[in-house]
Amino acid sequence: MRHLLSTRDLDRETAIRILDVAEDMAQTADREVRKLPPLRGKTVVNLFFEDSTRTRLSFESAAKRLSADVITFSAKGSSVSKGESLKDTAQTLAAMGADAIVVRHHDSGAAHQLAHAGWIDAAIINAGDGTHEHPTQALLDAYTIRARRFGAGARGRDLAGMRVAIVGDILHSRVARANVWLLTTLGAEVHLVAPRTLLPHGVEHWGATVHEHLDDALAAAPDAVMMLRIQSERMRDAYFPSAREYARVWGLTAERLALLGPDTMVMHPGPMNRGLEISSAAADSARSTVLAQVTNGVSIRMAVLYLLVAGSSGTAEPTGGEG
Repeated sequence: MRHLLSTRDLDRETAIRILDVAEDMAQTADREVRKLPPLRGKTVVNLFFEDSTRTRLSFESAAKRLSADVITFSAKGSSVSKGESLKDTAQTLAAMGADAIVVRHHDSGAAHQLAHAGWIDAAIINAGDGTHEHPTQALLDAYTIRARRFGAGARGRDLAGMRVAIVGDILHSRVARANVWLLTTLGAEVHLVAPRTLLPHGVEHWGATVHEHLDDALAAAPDAVMMLRIQSERMRDAYFPSAREYARVWGLTAERLALLGPDTMVMHPGPMNRGLEISSAAADSARSTVLAQVTNGVSIRMAVLYLLVAGSSGTAEPTGGEG
């Protein structure tokens, strides 16, 4: 694996290997010294053209725990604001010795262009490109579902037989797309729920069951319900009558929470709009995996960086920490 651009590029074996390596990485959180040495002497660049808190900090933490040098680049206040192109920015960072570039960009396909245009020779990790995909978010979601369901026996398992409902702004969601491809590859049954105006054209060909009403999807007894943020910053039209109407018909209210099975997981990629797509009762319930997803994100990103940067150079499996 040279780059991580899309979950569509991952077969079942590769996806499970990433999840299993993340299991190893998660063990470092319990150590007094949390660092591992595999990326010592390597440079990881976080190249963010969009605002981010969770993803940027998660990648920074992951790279530092693997002993990499980290450069974080924000488009705001940089030469990009003066008109510098993606190509020139990337080549400038490559000249600084970047071994991996984690890129978030407002244009779909930006990560693919970086990886295949021949501008640079570095591993490219897609941290979200427009409304296209967000592969590491899908991986951490799959890791969270697997860990919550199977616990200590999760290693080597896929998600066959599990049912996952993804609810909300499917049209603008790179998280939804990445999750559909990955969860399907891992054997899960995926249900998509949204008002018709927030369903993308051709969604019936994604291999998921589509619902226009949340109650219909909940009646199928999902193992996990993943609520998506309403992305108002990407909306130019009125996609639903009002926030109150959306919360009533498509929100995970306290009343709907009470109807879920005792083991049903409540997920959200963050940031949450409490009172809109998810109630505080749901977000703060014992079923909620929201904080676990943040924690697991660091382990998944450690695994991805390890496999792309250290793994490609034949470094041994990560078993020991630094003294």
